[in-house]
Amino acid sequence: MSHLSLPLSLSVPLYLSVCAGDITQKGYEKKRGKLLAPYIPQIQGVDPSLQIDNRIQASSQAALPGSKHNKSRAANTRDERFRSDLHTEAVQAALAKYKERKMPMPSKRRSVLVQSSVEACTPPDTSSASEDEGSLRRQGRLATSTPYQGHSHPAVEHWFNRVIQGSSTSSSASSTSSHPGGRSVTTTTTTTNTAAHAALNANAAATALADLMAHTQLDNHSAPPDVTGLSERSSLHAERPQVASVQGVPRGYNHHTSVMETADGVPVNSRVSSKIQQLLNTLKRPKRPPLREFFVDDFEELLDVQQPDPNQPKPEGQQMSPLEGEPLGVVTNWPPSLPAALQRWGTTQPKSPCLTALDNAGKPVYTLTYGKLWTRSQKLAYTLLNKLSTRNEPLLLPGDRVALVFPNNDPVMFMVAFYGCLLAELVPVPIEVPLTRKDAGSQQIGFLLGSCGVTLALTTDACQKGLPKAQTGEVATFKGWPRLLWFVTDGKHVVKPPKDWHPPIREASNDIAYIEYKTSKEGSTMGITVSHSAMLAHCHALTQACGYTEAETITNVLDFKRDAGLWHGVLTSVMNRMHVISIPYSLMKVNPLSWIQKVHTYKARVAVVKSRDMHWSLLAQRDQRDISLSSLRMLIVADGANPWSISSCDAFLNVFQARGLRPEVICPCASSSEAMTVAIRRPPEMGVPPPGKAVLSMGGLSHSVIRVDTEEKLSVLTVQDVGQVMPGALVTVVRVEGTPYLCQTDEVGEICVSSGSTGIAYYGLPGMTKNIFETIPVTSSGVPISDRPFTRTSLLGFVGPDNLVFVVGKMEGLMVVSGRRHNADDVVATALAVEPMKFVYRGRIAVFSVSVLHDERIVVVAEQRPDASEEDSFQWMSRVLQAIDSIHQVGVYCLALVPANTLPKAPLGGIHISETKQRFLEGALHPCNVLMCPHTCVTNLPKPRQKQPGVGPASMIVGNLVAGKRIAQACGRDVAQLEDNDQARKFLYMQDVLQWRAQATPDHPLFLVLNAKGTVASTASCLQLHKRAERVAVALMEKGRLNTGDHVALVYPPGIDLIATFYGCLYAGCVPVTVRPPHPQNLATTLPTVKMIVEVSKSVCILTTQAIMKLLKSKEAAAAVDIKSWPMVLDTDDLPRKKSPQIYKPPTPEMLAYLDFSVSTTGILAGVKMSHAATSALCRSIKLQCELYPSRQIAICLDPYCGLGFALWCLCSVYSGHQSILVPPLELESNASLWLAAVSQYKVRVTFCSYSVMEMCTKGLGSQTEALRLRNVNLSCVRTCMVVAEERPRIALTQSFSKIFKDLGLSPRAVSTTFGCRVNVAVCLQGTAGPDPTTVYVDMRALRHDRVRLVERGSPHSLPLMESGKILPGVKVIIANTETKGPLGDSHLGEIWVSSPHNATGYYTVYGEEALHADHFSTKLSFGDTQTVWARTGYLGFLRRTELTDASGERHDALYVVGSLDETLELRGMRYHPIDIETSVIRSHKSIAECAVFTWTNLLVVVVELEGSEQEALDLVALVTNVVLEEHYLIVGVVVVVDPGVIPINSRGEKQRMHLRDGFLADQLDPIYVAYNM
Repeated sequence: MSHLSLPLSLSVPLYLSVCAGDITQKGYEKKRGKLLAPYIPQIQGVDPSLQIDNRIQASSQAALPGSKHNKSRAANTRDERFRSDLHTEAVQAALAKYKERKMPMPSKRRSVLVQSSVEACTPPDTSSASEDEGSLRRQGRLATSTPYQGHSHPAVEHWFNRVIQGSSTSSSASSTSSHPGGRSVTTTTTTTNTAAHAALNANAAATALADLMAHTQLDNHSAPPDVTGLSERSSLHAERPQVASVQGVPRGYNHHTSVMETADGVPVNSRVSSKIQQLLNTLKRPKRPPLREFFVDDFEELLDVQQPDPNQPKPEGQQMSPLEGEPLGVVTNWPPSLPAALQRWGTTQPKSPCLTALDNAGKPVYTLTYGKLWTRSQKLAYTLLNKLSTRNEPLLLPGDRVALVFPNNDPVMFMVAFYGCLLAELVPVPIEVPLTRKDAGSQQIGFLLGSCGVTLALTTDACQKGLPKAQTGEVATFKGWPRLLWFVTDGKHVVKPPKDWHPPIREASNDIAYIEYKTSKEGSTMGITVSHSAMLAHCHALTQACGYTEAETITNVLDFKRDAGLWHGVLTSVMNRMHVISIPYSLMKVNPLSWIQKVHTYKARVAVVKSRDMHWSLLAQRDQRDISLSSLRMLIVADGANPWSISSCDAFLNVFQARGLRPEVICPCASSSEAMTVAIRRPPEMGVPPPGKAVLSMGGLSHSVIRVDTEEKLSVLTVQDVGQVMPGALVTVVRVEGTPYLCQTDEVGEICVSSGSTGIAYYGLPGMTKNIFETIPVTSSGVPISDRPFTRTSLLGFVGPDNLVFVVGKMEGLMVVSGRRHNADDVVATALAVEPMKFVYRGRIAVFSVSVLHDERIVVVAEQRPDASEEDSFQWMSRVLQAIDSIHQVGVYCLALVPANTLPKAPLGGIHISETKQRFLEGALHPCNVLMCPHTCVTNLPKPRQKQPGVGPASMIVGNLVAGKRIAQACGRDVAQLEDNDQARKFLYMQDVLQWRAQATPDHPLFLVLNAKGTVASTASCLQLHKRAERVAVALMEKGRLNTGDHVALVYPPGIDLIATFYGCLYAGCVPVTVRPPHPQNLATTLPTVKMIVEVSKSVCILTTQAIMKLLKSKEAAAAVDIKSWPMVLDTDDLPRKKSPQIYKPPTPEMLAYLDFSVSTTGILAGVKMSHAATSALCRSIKLQCELYPSRQIAICLDPYCGLGFALWCLCSVYSGHQSILVPPLELESNASLWLAAVSQYKVRVTFCSYSVMEMCTKGLGSQTEALRLRNVNLSCVRTCMVVAEERPRIALTQSFSKIFKDLGLSPRAVSTTFGCRVNVAVCLQGTAGPDPTTVYVDMRALRHDRVRLVERGSPHSLPLMESGKILPGVKVIIANTETKGPLGDSHLGEIWVSSPHNATGYYTVYGEEALHADHFSTKLSFGDTQTVWARTGYLGFLRRTELTDASGERHDALYVVGSLDETLELRGMRYHPIDIETSVIRSHKSIAECAVFTWTNLLVVVVELEGSEQEALDLVALVTNVVLEEHYLIVGVVVVVDPGVIPINSRGEKQRMHLRDGFLADQLDPIYVAYNM
């Protein structure tokens, strides 16, 4: 009725007549039809009363009343019958409000779609329908009835829909008629708040019955009801502006502040060891904030804390008063303990049946009598105490814990073992049978057994045979389990006790009777200890509450090892000499009706079931005419606290009322492992008030407030009561977090119980025990309400009218998102209602929350049907997101679909939630589809940074002066004052130096090139080099007819030719341009670069080898470039021996010497001009820094084409006269140890390499240091090993290199880095003298705001930065503000500007960004020293004065390079360096080999290389998103998973992020998966 706007006058009489109970089902429908007729448009030929009821089905299924099938139910109507129509309807209505929002579909490589064939062939797993599978759906939770609508009763009463007879639901629930089409129509009356319940959700549960369904032609794919057509019209009056995006939803205040803990919860003191502390104290460090400040994470100022919405509902009731159960009655001959009861019945009523066990066919296999139970338990007790010994010591002493490992189909053996332990005064610990070594959660069980000190496990013969065995034939030790002795309790292994031995039967004491295990939300397993007196008191309370009488018959479907199955079916039954019919789970899977048949056969008075069992029987009941449930006086619904149990109860009653089931015998109860039974609805003979129902607003519940739902039909929760408090118990409801204050009457909280019949502790966990078992609730003024401790039940609920207890959720399923509470089960129900059976595989779906960026985020994981297509999946996912958003007003952070049967299972079917969550966080879930929606649900990001307007450069300087900060300026040693016997200084030009050396020391060896075998490939002395240069010069002038000043491209592999032709060009007055030759295997990408440099540098001639010359003009080359447009190409392989007439002398040293071309990481090709003066100055600077003399040898493993690599390879040896051992990096690919072996062989003190070389050594030789040592590789000679780089030093790499090769004698102080860039190829270089490079830790968050904040090592968000070597002689460096061009103070982040005689003189050309400004080379400060001319490096960094002294005795200034300005990403007003994000991402999963990030239309794109199976590709999406959110406060827009090696890297080992970006946009990456986090 909710959708029909009816005048009040109508809804009330109709409603009242139902309540009054004077109306039959038929009469009701008639009356309702009459009353409603005027309001409903007629549908042709349909009786109006039918028509309303069919509003859910499309009108095309018009009923044909004359059908003879009308009365009988067709067998195949089940799928229609149990759909949670109302919830589905609500969901459909919610979805209808969303016009299909287009979301980009993720793209996936085909191979990922194909699950491995084995997966595809596995038969549907029958055990997947769970113990708690019921827990997976809540049919009809969305009530369509709003009782008392329009009555504004101020009393709390108006939440309840009361039914006078006190039945669990109104007597008419739903009726089904079927039509010749074999389609059924579910008619739903308004009073039941449930629809006839979700078939197919239930079906999901019941497809454990797959075999059963096989012969009932089920149409599993029946379309969901189309409500779009009808409901829009009818629900207009309730229409509210739809909150389309969750961002608009007010979120509660976010009060998680992390207190004195590090990011992963390690208390502070453990992080900073005393050694580091001493070190910190001895070194005088600049004043830094103390550690404490960092561990109290100061994200408060950063993260946007959600302010609570002023309009959110607040509780208004009075403070609740504790609720007392009736007193425990006094029974005259009540046994003093449970063993005493067993002894009594075993001796006085030995023939009385105690337990009947059934086989999988439902046949009774064995009936255990009380006499048998008594004698067999005694035998076992005697055997355990007296016949098991180790080295003549008894193995077990009273009080020891013993594991009970019994299968679910053997209750008899279990019962004997349990009572045997009690008689022997041992403590039984019942656990599940471990099936494989890898069972979900079995490790945790092992932990429990270990902490309980269990050494012995009891089991049955059959079970022992089935356990996995080790090689020795003994039972294998399971992962994480202690060593156990396995003892089989079957008859032949136990001994009859002697006549004079009697078990001690004592009064119930506070000693531990048994330990029940429980798995927490996080997946850890706790043992709950139950004392003998609590066990006895609980039996007493249950007997009284349920009115158990002696020798009653009871059927039990539940697990008898724990919880209600144990309490009713093993303990209380013995207390009252009852007969238990135990129905195993395996029988229920084969025949879901078995429990009903047994109730009928044995005339059982009581049945103990779960909602799931009621579902299953509904699905299976086919014309079972001969069943009667009239013997039942109590149908105990053990999970009555689950809010979805109401629909099972209603639907069950609706079908079985005709079979003698009386409505009032349905008794839901609420219990928890800690508090045992909390409340239970009493059987009707006890004269209790009738049951109640509440239709609550979900919005209210999310604020823990109870509000009867009035207007919003879509988001309501219907719950039934779970009866009254247990006898002798005191119950309160307290606030969930913080101090346990009593709740107000209209507030939801955690139910707490104080009674003699609760558990007493978590075994071995005193801290947790105190929190849970010894809570003292207090009033609002802080006064304890009682001196008795209370036990927290982990049930969330409230006390309604008539003191009925209502439960709306469990702590395990509670998800607090932005201060609002959501229940995992509610979200599951909504997701399943989207398309109940069409999509999710058997209702297997898990919902949990993960903590990301200081808030909980909701994750939904479902098993998709094996035949679902990509489009189906994606559409289902987007609809689920919209439904949850609409109904719960909360965003889903991640929705993942996994292949059928791959989620970890709980022992009795069901999904193991904590294990699923664990796999999700470890990246081991292997989903086949993922949709992340961080944009909608992450609402607490820090506010975007607004730049402060106009603090001018002058005020910065003044500010720094006032603060006592010096201007950040530093310089290397003054070249003018360094008098050394530098002969080369006499010469202005490099060609003169070479000529002079060829005369002075003709045979002095300058170069030695090694090949891959480590042998010398070629050498050159001073004279040889001079001679070869002359020949090249002649060829250029005669063959090439070149003029002075012409540009010549040198295309050579690394070697002497390159060096000789370089000097040949200088001799001829030409300007050389060194170019890396194209790669013969990869012409398509490498040749265009060569062509571009040749063209851009305006080279008129190419010098090269014959082989490369052929390559340049080959057919393959023609495919990549226009080979006709090459300039003249000369090969220099066999030149005539001619002496050049005269060597060219440039008129001034400012003339151009050579061009240096390089591709920057942002993909810009830039050539810089080096004058003769700058070239000589560069060589001199390096010579002084590294103390290079003719007697020295240095080893160089670098590419010789640009930057410092070129200078070291071609210029420095000629200038300083030292011998260079040249190792081409390419040769390392075939022999990784080449460079280090050469360094060792030639005892080199100074060596240079690149990061790529260092990485090759670290990865390729990491495990071979032993082999290298045997080959006598010894690196102790190395004083300094410098990595030539144009980027922030890669600390992780240099440190691991140092660590690995420490074993070969490499000094940990030897490795350092250099820094150069386009405007100055060598700004810093460690050299041989001066202090070691220092490392500082800076706060990464401050860095994003262009501030440098030094912190201690190990602080959260700390980033280590290493100094880039020492500033070279003659070089001056200053840090300038990028915008105002004013100077900055010490330790401020700004652009590094450099002034030095070896600066380049300008760009020759810049390809790719013509406007690359001249001011890069000649810029002046806007304030302060406005005279000096500086060059801008384009790199951000800072200077910091250290306590160390440099070579000149001054305090040493360290330069720290943070990163290239071009590379930085401007996001949310902050400046990010890609490398920082990449480092976080690479850390997030072991299979991520490499990562690169870039931005695309303001979206952050993360590309990861997957090193592992493609199945893992989708695991990375969530982990990458999480880590970037947590550590960088950024939402990743696109995650691209690619194969290893896709991210392009240049010769220096730097990532070419812009190339990658172009490749991504042009769709050339062939990604494995692309996820759009929209």
